[in-house]
Amino acid sequence: MKRKLEISFSLESIEEVAFQLLQSFEPQKIFLFTGNLGAGKTTLISAICKSLGCLDLISSPTFSLINEYKIGSESLYHFDLYRLKSLEETMDIGFEEYIYSGNYCFIEWPEKVTNILPKELVVHCELSYLSVNVRVLKAWEE
Repeated sequence: MKRKLEISFSLESIEEVAFQLLQSFEPQKIFLFTGNLGAGKTTLISAICKSLGCLDLISSPTFSLINEYKIGSESLYHFDLYRLKSLEETMDIGFEEYIYSGNYCFIEWPEKVTNILPKELVVHCELSYLSVNVRVLKAWEE
């Protein structure tokens, strides 16, 4: 049975939501984040990284495309594929090596890569606005 999760939350409870998301989809490590600009994708990913024990300052990889963070001796990867124009550009940055590394991968704007991802390893996370202070997270496996 494929798992699903739907949560309405405010910024004050985002750390609890991050923990619940990770627990609900354990042991999955590839999370795809979709939603409008400003929906809170990077903010939620930051809370998830913190929940995993990351002490680094989390920022959007809009211009670098990939940010690497450390959790002890392990790495986690945060992608922002918004600016990429093709799948080939994604391959040029070594995308598959990151995906198959066994480390956490959090991918914003994943539309260009969904066809090459191992569906059994992916959690889809869609963020939307409910009101000015409340967001809705829908997460599921295919």
